[in-house]
Amino acid sequence: MNRYELSAATWVKSSYSGDNGGDCVEIAPAIPAVVPVRDSKTAPDGPVLTVSRAAWAAFTSSYRRHR
Repeated sequence: MNRYELSAATWVKSSYSGDNGGDCVEIAPAIPAVVPVRDSKTAPDGPVLTVSRAAWAAFTSSYRRHR
């Protein structure tokens, strides 16, 4: 299992999360090889799911096709 240094990562909220301040998905797109994903309600110390860039691209592409 790889560990990534995320303490200095810049996190970006999903544009679909809205401006209400809750229920937001965040990603740290500048990390090489993977896309870290977290729930803004548990940031900064909550769990982070890391997925490959290919898996993230497939997920977002599928979402856009089926929304």
